[in-house]
Amino acid sequence: MENILFLAGMALAIAMVYWWGFTRLSGECWQVMACVPRLKTGPHWEAVNLTWYGFLVACACAAGVGLMIVLLGALGVPLKSTIIFCLIMLAICLPGSRLIARVVEGKRHTATVGGALFLGLLVAPILLWVSECILPARIAIQVPAIVILACMAVTYALGEGLGRLACISFGCCYGRPVASLPAWLRSIFEPLGVTFRGTTKKIAYAHGLDGVKVVPIQAVSAVIHALAALAGVWLFLMGAYGAAFLTALVVTQVWRVASEFLRADYRGSARLSAYQVMAALAVVIAIVVVSIYDVPFRAPYLVDGLYMLWRPLALLFLQVLWLTVFYFNGRSSVTGAQVSLHVVQERI
Repeated sequence: MENILFLAGMALAIAMVYWWGFTRLSGECWQVMACVPRLKTGPHWEAVNLTWYGFLVACACAAGVGLMIVLLGALGVPLKSTIIFCLIMLAICLPGSRLIARVVEGKRHTATVGGALFLGLLVAPILLWVSECILPARIAIQVPAIVILACMAVTYALGEGLGRLACISFGCCYGRPVASLPAWLRSIFEPLGVTFRGTTKKIAYAHGLDGVKVVPIQAVSAVIHALAALAGVWLFLMGAYGAAFLTALVVTQVWRVASEFLRADYRGSARLSAYQVMAALAVVIAIVVVSIYDVPFRAPYLVDGLYMLWRPLALLFLQVLWLTVFYFNGRSSVTGAQVSLHVVQERI
């Protein structure tokens, strides 16, 4: 019963967040959440923009890691071991996401979640093998590798699904104009199309598509990732770790390959982008990994995992993680602001 209630609560929370995000975040006022004055130049202050993009990415990252703490905690994995593993993976994948984006797109101020996933899929089995060989038993994660990989795939699907809201706010990863689609696709997306407002959104300064109805590819991707995450969580809680891993990873990566044909943002000059190739390879790697590592293991006990999440160390770690991710992603490097401060005379 607790598994059903947990999944129902997750689904309800995600649906409420999506309803708010899909109906609000494409508006102009939902890109910058605050301007922080830094340097005075004449009568104005040069300010740094703090973005909803960074806020939403930080929330998505914290939600994904929080789910990992619950799922691994439900299997009795010590909290310190989970935190150490998460820190190592984040230390590798976050800088790697920027490096891969720089190589593929030739841009310094961007990152790729798809590239980070591909890197993590390559690194995680090696990291798990090394930790099992050299770390003390009290620190090493004493569960089969397929369990950790399944947990990573499921939490990635959740984090990516929630993180797509940040793309709506910033206006990146945007879809093609609905008017440019073949007739049969246009009939599907015409009532669902989204219109972005604001000249500082990427869709405006990169392609001049602000005010144009485009395919709501971010919203569709968010829903597909969330459904994959929910299905993966259910399979994980049933002890079907190989199935959970394949479901979460194959669904998200097959959709990654397909969705880019509906996107208008720059993904490289080739017919298939580097990200599509990485997604296709990830599916192949996942199938190979399951054929090698999938072994039976006991089913988790969800209550233990929920208890693990409410431990002070877990809450402090998630707060520090949120602040760190927001610090690196919430300060806009592609927009600026000038702030004028004045006294409200009638209130003196």
